Amino acid sequence: MTEVNFYEPSFDPQAKLTYSVIAARHKDLWLFVRHHKRDTWEIAGGHIEDGETPDAAAGRELMEETGALDFTIDCVATYSVTINGVTDYGRLFLAEVLSIGPVPDMSEIADVTMLYQLPANLTHPEIQPHLFRKAESFLLKRSAD
Repeated sequence: MTEVNFYEPSFDPQAKLTYSVIAARHKDLWLFVRHHKRDTWEIAGGHIEDGETPDAAAGRELMEETGALDFTIDCVATYSVTINGVTDYGRLFLAEVLSIGPVPDMSEIADVTMLYQLPANLTHPEIQPHLFRKAESFLLKRSAD
């Protein structure tokens, strides 16, 4: 069983933060990426490198995976994923992408698509819908303010 929990953006778990995930939008469409070894879609993101902050990892991953050139990025939440009693932590971000170029040649990403909603064919269907809904809620709340 998989359990996803959300915390305040500044929450600092005792365990190391492992992932930065970036729900990204461009011209009112959500960006999703497909890894070259898979035929499923996912929200951009990846591992936080040693010595790298979650914020820096988010910017790096967004550029590497989507080709984003100019963007704003906000931290939505810290989150945890527990699978079979093992818990990992990450940070969820929301990016508004203003301009996009090609995906860098060194990227593991084969395709980028832009959709109005979460695709059905997800790489992590037990996790990503939770992250996507959290990013949507953040966007709606920010728009209402």
